[in-house]
Amino acid sequence: MTPPDTPPKPLPLADDMTAAYWQAARNNRLAVQYCTPCSRYLHLPVESCPTCGTAELTFEAVSGRGTLYSYTVMHDAPAPGFADRLPYVVAVVELDEQSGLLVTTNLVDTDPVDVHIGMSLEATFEELAPGDVVPQFRPRKA
Repeated sequence: MTPPDTPPKPLPLADDMTAAYWQAARNNRLAVQYCTPCSRYLHLPVESCPTCGTAELTFEAVSGRGTLYSYTVMHDAPAPGFADRLPYVVAVVELDEQSGLLVTTNLVDTDPVDVHIGMSLEATFEELAPGDVVPQFRPRKA
């Protein structure tokens, strides 16, 4: 739990396009947009499929498993609520469901010196405030 004198982290702001993503996170599930005609996942959410043009996109639960595609270690806090977490890892994770399906997130539960491209990861969820849950990733448990 964050000490009372620590500034909070910024909270996610859901809109019509991202509401299903954040609702899934509140239920400790990772969900991304899916285009049925193309049988492809899409992330970040879009209004219409860039391949076939359909606007009939759904959010589908995914496994929450992936591989570290890229990362950077943050040594300066972008906002006061991050200062107590320094250094921390901002990661790009390629989800197992589809080649090129990338999610930008934080990598938690590991020392930045142990992070390496290709490491197996799994989703975990942090409640920042009541009803505000963000997906993050951690090293995959065996």
